[in-house]
Amino acid sequence: MSKNRIIINELKTFNNVNSTLLNLFLVIFGTLILTISAKIQVPFWPVPMTMQTFVVFLIAMTYSVRLSFFTLMLYLFEGAIGLPVFATGGGIAYLFGPTAGYLYGMTLSVVVISYLANLGYSKTYFKAALSLLLGSVIIFSFGLVYLGSIIGYEKSIQAGLLPFIPSELFKIALAVALIPTLNKFIKN
Repeated sequence: MSKNRIIINELKTFNNVNSTLLNLFLVIFGTLILTISAKIQVPFWPVPMTMQTFVVFLIAMTYSVRLSFFTLMLYLFEGAIGLPVFATGGGIAYLFGPTAGYLYGMTLSVVVISYLANLGYSKTYFKAALSLLLGSVIIFSFGLVYLGSIIGYEKSIQAGLLPFIPSELFKIALAVALIPTLNKFIKN
């Protein structure tokens, strides 16, 4: 596994910064951009999209496995204690509501995507696309199973998957365009 895979560690500006402080900053920064991405809705057909999974992809591809996991865990904790970090607010009810499965899926997906990035999957466009597609499958699998247990599985596919396929493919394409390019730019 590549210890230097965290992209920010490659920037010369951060070479002399205490790694504990830098990691703490990155976790807090990650939860902040997750919160912002959950609140911003982009007009998209057939349903508006948030950029939350895009930010999950960026965190997973640029942070270490532990750092990305702790970022998502802190994000869930912030929401659980009532901070308005989720799309429509905060509170423990969100961790048991209809969208909870997607939140848990995001938490597992950052671990898988980050692990694959450690194996070099963030360096090429093809491998990045594969790992992000796998991450999306994880997110939607958890989300659909959980949502299906509440509203029925056929309805969960109709409401919780099909409308989001175009926007999810767009976010994957955007992340695939950014991450390998950023890796090449920073490391050169």
